[in-house]
Amino acid sequence: MSNVLRIGARPSALALAQAAIIKQALGRLLPDLAAAIVPIRTSGDRLTTASLAQVGGKGLFIRELEEALSAKRIDLAVHSMKDLPAILDPQYRIAAVPARENPCDALITRSDGGWEALKRGARLGTSSARRRLETLRLRPDLQILPLRGNVDTRLARLAAGDFDAIVLAMAGLRRLGRDGGAYLTELDQEVFIPAAGQGALALEVLADQTPAESVEIEQAIGRLNDPLTEAEVTAERSLLATIGASCVSPIGVKGAASGGRLTLRALLFSLDGSRSIAETAAQHGFANAAALGVALGKRMIERGAAEMIADG
Repeated sequence: MSNVLRIGARPSALALAQAAIIKQALGRLLPDLAAAIVPIRTSGDRLTTASLAQVGGKGLFIRELEEALSAKRIDLAVHSMKDLPAILDPQYRIAAVPARENPCDALITRSDGGWEALKRGARLGTSSARRRLETLRLRPDLQILPLRGNVDTRLARLAAGDFDAIVLAMAGLRRLGRDGGAYLTELDQEVFIPAAGQGALALEVLADQTPAESVEIEQAIGRLNDPLTEAEVTAERSLLATIGASCVSPIGVKGAASGGRLTLRALLFSLDGSRSIAETAAQHGFANAAALGVALGKRMIERGAAEMIADG
């Protein structure tokens, strides 16, 4: 195989680890594959303090990667699914959605005991509006402080005593081998609902191009697709698109595909936390997962979801 597959990813340790997972998986399918990971710094990587919601949302993490696809400097972009807009630009497509890592959030504290170990007024670090509001729903007494940076930066600030607790995604911790801490509590995804696409990866390519101009590589990428994960995230992203939410809106959305049944659960907050909408829907089969997201989204719109999103 003469073509080199150029795999684009952000330069963070987590993004490169995710790209390496995909490179290794493709290498198992195509032992003769020549592949290289191409780090591409994005606008989101350059903004280390500002709130993503104020400067353009998580789309800042994909813009330069998509530009590199368009310029044919890379053949495949590996994204965290939760960073992708609910509606892709038509010149791009998702070629595969690999099996999902643990989608839950994790509470990491400086002492054992989870939520119960946190004293009244304890400092919890997160810059996610969703995590802030879901935390206050459980512990309204806590002080929520902004925290950005990569996984290791956030863990270091917790260890330094800047915070009493932080909330991170289990998937990132596991992919980086940082999930062995004694004071980590996995949060129940039915209570602390994760972000749409959390724990899943998206393999993005040009809509009208075969990656590395190789049908064999295209087929191998397709074999990495996990139908259950694809159904879950399709329903989640469909709901976001229906209500007009973005990947920084204060909403938790989680699909669960099991036993031939697809269940979708959502929890939307107003930005100030004074209002919330919780809804659940289910269907038999996974073939039309997007329809479940549309149906649940319409029910939420009837309860004022569109106005809550607009006010945010």
